[in-house]
Amino acid sequence: MLNVALFGKTAKKWRDENPDKEGNIRDYATLEQLVILTNLESINAVLIRQELPQSERLVKLNEVAIIQMKTLIANSSIKRLT
Repeated sequence: MLNVALFGKTAKKWRDENPDKEGNIRDYATLEQLVILTNLESINAVLIRQELPQSERLVKLNEVAIIQMKTLIANSSIKRLT
């Protein structure tokens, strides 16, 4: 579910679309995407404890991913980490 929230596709769909690549979708993620993925994992755990259904969690996690991606891309200091 986290892959769908962040990348817009499941790991299986990515593998099917990229048969020539080894590893998984996360192996090809940018630094920003990996940071967001870590955040989404924590947020998802909180939402699970709040007993939100998976469909609602997916919407909320996608919203968070979009906001965080915009913030990280706009923040020039993240570029110094790479």
